[in-house]
Amino acid sequence: MVTTLLDARRARRIAEQVPDPELPMLTLADLGVLRGVEMTEGGTVVASLTPTYSGCPAMAEMRAGVAARLRDAGYARVEIRTVLDPPWTSDWITPAGRRKLAEHGIAPPGAAPVRAAGPVPLVLAPTRRSVPCPRCGSADTEETSRFAATSCKALWRCLACREPFEYVKEI
Repeated sequence: MVTTLLDARRARRIAEQVPDPELPMLTLADLGVLRGVEMTEGGTVVASLTPTYSGCPAMAEMRAGVAARLRDAGYARVEIRTVLDPPWTSDWITPAGRRKLAEHGIAPPGAAPVRAAGPVPLVLAPTRRSVPCPRCGSADTEETSRFAATSCKALWRCLACREPFEYVKEI
């Protein structure tokens, strides 16, 4: 049992270092996608991942990255599970992850919106918010596209320093 617990901790430390394929400055742990790492009685390492979006195209790469790192570390039996409930939220991005995003010119998300249980309300009016520029800190910014290179980001422009930047959306 002690060996299994130590192996599970070691496996978790290894899995925590796997970089996100779309935001390589972040690890899967920084992003909050790595939900857990356990060791079964039979010696199989089970890592659980939650996608940022259902149908996230990076999930196959995330699963492969975690499995490869664990196998390279000597774990012969590795299982990667996808966990959809509860769904991922941008609140799971760690403080270190938020700092790394800003350091790389990507505006980190604010707090995720709190929604009541039940149907998601339809809002037809544009939402007005300010996203601080990760380069100069100005709040004088505007969204130029709701979608960027990945579904979880939007494109913004700073009106003060005139620089474009990506923004990780709150979910």
